[in-house]
Amino acid sequence: MMKRTAIFAIALFTMISAKAQLSPVTWSFTATKVSDKVYEVHMTATIQNNWHLYSQSQPADAIAIPTTFTVNANPLFTKEGKIKEVGKMEVMKDATLGVSANQYSRTVDFVQKIKMKGNVKTNFSGKVEYQTCDDKKCLPPKTVNFSVAIK
Repeated sequence: MMKRTAIFAIALFTMISAKAQLSPVTWSFTATKVSDKVYEVHMTATIQNNWHLYSQSQPADAIAIPTTFTVNANPLFTKEGKIKEVGKMEVMKDATLGVSANQYSRTVDFVQKIKMKGNVKTNFSGKVEYQTCDDKKCLPPKTVNFSVAIK
């Protein structure tokens, strides 16, 4: 009985450790009204220590997969410009491999401004695809779906 309990405890610890390692980025999605019919949608990534999330824009010699947002079409609003990145971008250069990358640590806020076509409630929805790496390895790209209420 004790042996079975010990094996279960080890298996549980391994699963929890693996899950934590596979999710070094958490996302939050919010909308803020900035003026009449104009909102900013914030798609904020919080990144665990020693991990990096890549910018939407990468240098030509980058091998990292850039963060990409796909916003579902919605006839009730128009997007005003491109998604902006708010955070401290780091330019990583690896002379040994001959590659570089534009990346973020700790947190980055991706902001899309939208203009409503009327006084209606709707959702800003879509998905974000991203890749994260630490100094030793990169995880496969991951996709997160999102939906933000616009009131």
